[in-house]
Formats: sequence, C-alpha cells, structure tokens
Amino acid sequence: MGISSAFFSATSGINAMSRALSEIGNNIANAQTVGYKTRNVSFGDLFGATIGGGGGGGSLVEGRGVRVLDIDASFTQGSLQSTANALDLAIDGDGFFELHDSAGGIFYSRAGQFNVSSSGNIESPAGLTLQGYQVDSTGSILSTIGDLVLTTTQQPGNPTTTIGMSGNLFSQALAANPTTAQLLADPANPNISQFSQGVRVYDSQGSGHDLTMYFTKTTANTWTYSVLANSSEVTVTAGNFIPSTPTTPGNALVAQGTLGFTTAGLLDTEGAPTYFNAGGTGIDFTSPVGATNPTAPTPNQQITFDFGTSITTDGGTGTDGMLQQGSPSVLLTLDQDGFANGTLVGTSIAEDGTLTGNFSNGVTESLGQVSLTRFINPHGLQAVGRNLFVQSSDSGTPLVGAPDSGSFGKIFASTLETSNVDLGDQLVEMIRMQRGFQANSRIVTTTNDLLGELVNLGR
Repeated sequence: MGISSAFFSATSGINAMSRALSEIGNNIANAQTVGYKTRNVSFGDLFGATIGGGGGGGSLVEGRGVRVLDIDASFTQGSLQSTANALDLAIDGDGFFELHDSAGGIFYSRAGQFNVSSSGNIESPAGLTLQGYQVDSTGSILSTIGDLVLTTTQQPGNPTTTIGMSGNLFSQALAANPTTAQLLADPANPNISQFSQGVRVYDSQGSGHDLTMYFTKTTANTWTYSVLANSSEVTVTAGNFIPSTPTTPGNALVAQGTLGFTTAGLLDTEGAPTYFNAGGTGIDFTSPVGATNPTAPTPNQQITFDFGTSITTDGGTGTDGMLQQGSPSVLLTLDQDGFANGTLVGTSIAEDGTLTGNFSNGVTESLGQVSLTRFINPHGLQAVGRNLFVQSSDSGTPLVGAPDSGSFGKIFASTLETSNVDLGDQLVEMIRMQRGFQANSRIVTTTNDLLGELVNLGR
C-alpha cells in the first residue's frame, strides 16, 4: 500500500458525491413534476486485496474508497391536488396506471394526467393509452383489459316499454260512462274524466311523443284509464280518433284499461290494456315519418302500465302504487324507461375506477373501468423517463386488479398526485454531499503535498 492509493480513494469519493449531487439536483428539479418519486443514492465501501495479518490474528484489508451501490426510488404517497380536468386521476394507495404505446410497449406510471385524443383514446401527455376493463353492449364491466376509449359519443334512442306511477284517485268522484266519441271530443270535461296526467314516451328511433292518461270512475271502486295521443302521430282503427285541423290537434285513443280497488281503497285488480291499433297489440307511432315513408318506426310498440303491485292480479299488498282514498286526486311519482338519442357531454370516474359517460338525454352509461397494477417489489422497477417505469426481473410479476379492491388503492378524479420530493431533506442532503466532496478534494490536495515532500527529499 502506497500513499498514492489515497488519490484513488479520494477520487472514488469525489465521483460518488458527484453522483449523489446529480440525483439531488434531479430531485429538486422535479419537485413540481406530477407523480415523480424521489430517487435516493446508496453507497458501499470498496476493499482491495489482503495486505497482511493483524495483531489479533485477523487479516488487514486495504480500503479502496466508495462506490454507488444503488439508486432507489421512494414510492411514498405524494400529496393530492385538485384540478378542473375530470380525467386527471390520482392513486391513493398502492398501484400504478398501466399504459401502452402504439408499438405494444407496456409502461407503468403514478402520473395521472390524461386527456382524450382525436381517436377517442384516453392518453397521457406522452401519447400512451390508459388501460382498463372493457364493457359489453349493456354497459356491464368485463374481465378483459384493453385501451380505454371514449368513442361512444352518441347513444341511440330507447323505446318506452313501461310507464309506472303512484298516487291517489279521489274516492268520492262521481261515476261516469262516456262513449269513445265523447272522450275524444272533450276528454278534460270533469263529467268524462276526473283526473289526468301527461307523460312523454319515445319510439325506437328516439322520437318523443306526448301521451295523456285520463282516469274515469265508472262504478264504485272501479276506474278506467284512457291513453290519448295526437292523431297526427299514431295510427289507430276507425272510430278511435278525431282528425286534427289546422287550428286544433285531434285526439286518438291508443290504449285503455281498468283499475279495481278494495273497499279500503287499496289497488286490487289491473285489467290488461286494450290497444287500438290494427292488430290490437300495441301502439303504432307513425310521426315524424313523412308521407313518402309511411312505415311506423315502432309498429306494435307495447307499453306496460304499472300502477303498483295489486292484491288479486299481482299478489301484492296494493299499497305501493295507485290508491283510492278520500283526499283529492294527485300523482306522486311518474317514470318511464324510454329516452331520446343523446351525445356524450361529460364523464365521471368513481373511486373504484368506473368510467361513466353522461349523455345529453340524461342517461348515464358505464364506458369502462380503470385498472391498476402493483408489484411485489416496486423498487425493482426500471425508470425510463417521462414519469414511466418498466418491469424488470427485480420487480416481480405484475398483479392487475380493480381500484379500491384488495390491496389496490383508490382512484380520485379531478385530482393529481404531486411529487413526493421534500425540498428540506434534499437541501440538507446537498450540504452533506457538498461537505463530502470538499473533504475528498482535501485528501487529493493533501496527498499531493505529501508526494511533493517526498520529491524534495532527493534534492
């Protein structure tokens, strides 16, 4: 061992401190980078060959300096920051977003800045596509993982199949038995119907049609409901419509049924509705189809009228729908299952990663579910820049699952995970590495002075 070996030990220290300072600088530079994880440098000592035995029987090993053993990312949770972008996603807990490039490369990231590309893909700023569970035509989540795409910008209309309602019919109303002609001519006359309610329904092409239901008490505890439409929008058999005029729209009777109540005013029976189209099987909507195309968009569209679970007909209690009581007639609830066509106007993402589309027709539909990937040893992932990691032999096999399940973290929309860099810690480490660099530099200058003295001995 010679004095010149101090040069090499000090040089290794200078190189190690320089490498550490470089990582500290990188950490500080990324203090505002979304999803960035602090990188820490680990050192290890270097030893050379055995140079002799020690007094205690042990061998003496020459120290050769220091080296960088590892540069390890710290995957501690970063702070969560709210944003105005619904596709900004933050993971609270364990897991990574899985991203694919156009060549099929697989990457992982904690940075959740996403937007929609021109092709409808949910992409990162680097152009990588977010992966997640796919959905079928009914909006049910499948187990298949693929690109999350927002290409469902339109939703076709859905025909009405059920109209449901609950409320009360005035038990003291006077009975009446109007003819069809009287009903069509003046349905709102209190001597013809004692209560009415309008409802908008939809055909198979998403066109809306306004129906009005008129309730007529015919005998004690028995009511008839008559469903009328604009005669210019439907086709019914002769005698069941009054043609419209330029100033007055005509009425058409499209369906009629009966309701029976117990002496206590509970819904007891519901007669199956009679339809007044040619086949007696439904409602034939013909408008807005033009005269050159008279085919109905929904021929024989059957609509079920649900007034609750009647006692005799349905085997129910007769209390959860229409009642006949002494208070004035009133409708409490009204719903129907049809809707017009709509366009995608917004999205929302739940904590379990479910991506829901909000359409202009008021309908919501599941468009997919963000998946998360975790690793047994995330510290073994290899950083490749742009907030991306790739799998390595040290990271282990990726485990894929749904957010907020098992060991996977939750997803927060309109939120980003900020960098986990602690500037205070980094500045302290910078001072430590600076002092280490200065001390090693001092070894070099001191060793140089000593070697100068050796040279001077020969003078």
